[in-house]
Amino acid sequence: MNILQEIADRTKARINEKKREFPLEQIAEKARALPRGGFAFEKALHSDDIALICEIKKASPSKGVIAEDFPYLDIAKDYQAAGAAAISVLTEPYYFQGSDEYLREIADEVKTPLLRKDFTVDEYMIFEAKLLGASAVLLICSILDKATLSEYIKIAHSIGLSALVETHDESEVAMALEAGAKIVGVNNRNLKTFEVDITLSERLRALVPPEVIFVAESGIQTNEDVNRLRKAGVDAVLIGETIMRSKDKRAEILQLTINS
Repeated sequence: MNILQEIADRTKARINEKKREFPLEQIAEKARALPRGGFAFEKALHSDDIALICEIKKASPSKGVIAEDFPYLDIAKDYQAAGAAAISVLTEPYYFQGSDEYLREIADEVKTPLLRKDFTVDEYMIFEAKLLGASAVLLICSILDKATLSEYIKIAHSIGLSALVETHDESEVAMALEAGAKIVGVNNRNLKTFEVDITLSERLRALVPPEVIFVAESGIQTNEDVNRLRKAGVDAVLIGETIMRSKDKRAEILQLTINS
């Protein structure tokens, strides 16, 4: 079993526990009662230049603890002040040391659109993301079949949430597009070996039509990396560890996005 499937299985157990206290019907009703929203995450990624999705992440399975000091609200405010198009907030608690409360509190403090970064294995999590204040959810092709992916995209869209559909290879890009994805992400990290290769995003960019937003994820560390992806026609980049390890996050973001 690879780490992705291990995380997905543990997430299913976590959500099943939540369902015992708050059933799906109750969560869905509350989410649908909120204003539908206007796909703020997707709109934020439509830009004249490459858009930056900055991630708030305390730890990861491959790197362990990334940020011992973790003032997540201050980090979110720094991202907003530096002009991040969107903010990705880890809510997976076991492998990434995330929390739903981080997302809820950040949503109360910043206006920048938020992606709930978790391993969506149940429609419950889509409604939950809406209630937590997210503008978008992550849907990962490797842990969903095409029918389920298509259903989850429709559920997200029905309540005004965008869906970032994550892929790892050519077949998953095709699956995402056939399922109706409006935002396709390519994760440059091989989740079996943890090796990273940003040329994967460069290669797969050609498979995604221009009307679909293309996001490169993982392994983007320098201004040179961002410029390579900009030249390849990538619409947005998701950067986590590089910014999280920086002492001056605003300066790091400005440095990363210099167009040269």
